[in-house]
Amino acid sequence: MSALIAYPKQAAFGRVLPKNKIYEYSGANTRLKDLFVKQVEQIVWQYKLAPETLHLPARPGVPEIQIFSIQLKTPELHADVLRCIDGAIPFPIVFELTFDGRTQVTAAYKRPNEGDASRWGLSSYFASDWLPMDGERTAMPVALHLGGLYEQLLHRLIPLSARPLETLAELVARVEQAQAKQRELDRITARLAKEKQFNRKVEINAQLRQLKNDHAALIR
Repeated sequence: MSALIAYPKQAAFGRVLPKNKIYEYSGANTRLKDLFVKQVEQIVWQYKLAPETLHLPARPGVPEIQIFSIQLKTPELHADVLRCIDGAIPFPIVFELTFDGRTQVTAAYKRPNEGDASRWGLSSYFASDWLPMDGERTAMPVALHLGGLYEQLLHRLIPLSARPLETLAELVARVEQAQAKQRELDRITARLAKEKQFNRKVEINAQLRQLKNDHAALIR
């Protein structure tokens, strides 16, 4: 399933979003502004997926879905830039990053904060591979409401498949746990490579075996 979607023409918005508006609404500090200047050429609010444009009802937490296109100056974009934009726009967003004739789709699972509905919680960001910018786009998923559409768009980016009866929130939590275990595995593996003492190597290997088992259980 391609993450590049052919969004319907009636949902086209096509407005350039000035960076200073993002700074204003997110309270960006100097470091973040520097990242925008170095890495971002232009931000376009490309599509507005809403009840009035798609004739799909809203759902709690998903009143609309916005599709933002970001033209990059560099092949890398710091996740803090995306978090800053997500913080300024009170709707779920799917980003399409473009650089050097290729496009990458990325998004975090975004939902209202349980304690404060005016604030939004963000997962880590999930991303597709880099795809040819002019490649064929797939039809928009069929959904009964915007909440279902948002879930399907995210499932195309999340690296693990959902287990039977697993909710999107549970899947996202499991993926983040697996990513944390992988980072720990990488750290312990690097430590093992530097260790000279045999006894310590045995201990570290035992740690690694347990971590590998834990990681395998999460990604199954």
